[in-house]
Amino acid sequence: MLEDLHLKIRNLTLDDYPQVKALMDRVYHDIGGSWPKHTIRKLIKDLPDGQICLVDHDQIVGIALSVKVNYQRFSNPHTYDDLVDQRERIFHDENGDALYGLDVLIDPDYRGYRLGRRLYEARKELCRQENLIAILAGGRIPNYYQHADSMSPAEYLEAVDKRKIYDPILTFQLSNDFQVTRLLSKYLPEDEKSRGYATLLEWKNIFYEPETTVLEYRKTQVRIGAVQWQMREVDSVEELLKQVEYFIDALSSYKSDFALFPEFFNAPLMGLAPDQTNQTEAIRFLASFTERFVSEMSQLAVSYNINVITGSMPVVEDDIMYNVSYLCRRDGTIEEQRKIHITPHERRDWVIEGGHEVRVWDTDAGRIGILICYDVEFPELARHLASQDMDILFVPFWTDTKNGYLRVRSCAQARAIENECYVVICGSCGNLPQVENLDVQYSQGAVFSPSDFSFPHDAVMAETTPNTEMLMFSDLDLDKLKFVRSEGSVNNLKDRRLDLYSIDWKTTPSA
Repeated sequence: MLEDLHLKIRNLTLDDYPQVKALMDRVYHDIGGSWPKHTIRKLIKDLPDGQICLVDHDQIVGIALSVKVNYQRFSNPHTYDDLVDQRERIFHDENGDALYGLDVLIDPDYRGYRLGRRLYEARKELCRQENLIAILAGGRIPNYYQHADSMSPAEYLEAVDKRKIYDPILTFQLSNDFQVTRLLSKYLPEDEKSRGYATLLEWKNIFYEPETTVLEYRKTQVRIGAVQWQMREVDSVEELLKQVEYFIDALSSYKSDFALFPEFFNAPLMGLAPDQTNQTEAIRFLASFTERFVSEMSQLAVSYNINVITGSMPVVEDDIMYNVSYLCRRDGTIEEQRKIHITPHERRDWVIEGGHEVRVWDTDAGRIGILICYDVEFPELARHLASQDMDILFVPFWTDTKNGYLRVRSCAQARAIENECYVVICGSCGNLPQVENLDVQYSQGAVFSPSDFSFPHDAVMAETTPNTEMLMFSDLDLDKLKFVRSEGSVNNLKDRRLDLYSIDWKTTPSA
């Protein structure tokens, strides 16, 4: 155990090179040892604040070396050779918008004191001060050689992430808030212990402010809010609208960009219909309130500064009944999405017919699509929306039994994976004994993501307690969708065999 420590952090100078060389030769003896002096000289000249050392008295015991790079270029696959030329000169981009961590090393005698964290914190502070998007790094996995015969690199990363295996570099990176965004092959071929593999690691600077103005900036961090709605008896339209406003107000208070309601959330009003025995007339009675609901929910979207997806409501047009969801943007504009596939119950008891078009809409928080309940069980619809660059798919649903709910949930999660998008499902719970065929509900809201390194290991971003009235929130990163679509472990959209099959949407449906 070391005694009489006197630690401080400062920037490297060229006079430190003899100590730098000795430390790097000791730590990197298996991959070539120290950088030559001209490399360190160039680093100090190009980015003096990025070359950091940790000193005990006058002895250098830790080093962190960095350069600036273009985020778009180096957040995608690359190798070590993209950073270093044959003369071991490291490429520094004076106009770069990200910091690239070349090396962090600690004297073996000083390990166990968590000194590396100090170097990482200093590097993070530099990233904030320079207003850079992120810190990127290619991280070796030096213990992989011990498991290469029994594990693929991806399996090894997952095992390290779950702390089943310890890796001196990756474990440390993950504990310092870095995320693995992908696996890099042939990153450093001479690194035999890592078998040439490395992780592409990223730490995002949440204080980064883009050069564009706030009004021009495309929102990439989106907060979703959804209402797991309790079906309950009501005495008037006004009473139910007060519930709607209460939840929109609450979601807005938590800075949500979207508020999602379930399919047929206003069905309790059917209990006020004059003839409870005639289901067709009861649903048409409910449809008589839809125009008012859309108008008032649109006003609430503007008043509370939140985009509202109105679940769904029945609409009568030319004496034909449709099941329709509305997007009420916070700028006052309104879009509608009609349910395409009608369930046997809707067709038989309510005489509802299907719509003919699905669309993706631009919002101030991403490009979104809406599929109502049963529609999410038909993969062609979501694929058609994905071809229009959809970021988030909203699925308001109503299911009475758990097996019906699981159909919606399982298909929704499949749509997120195969279309590399986020999918939000939201239903209702509780009982409506006074309404024929709507007496019981089963619901568990959830938010699903693609299944890749950038997302939760089970691809579930958030979920509610089953059959309990509550709000659900989830923060979505739209930039991660860009990455997974172009450089993910698999590329479901990019790898489609369009030479063999495609979605051919008919403008005019067949009779």
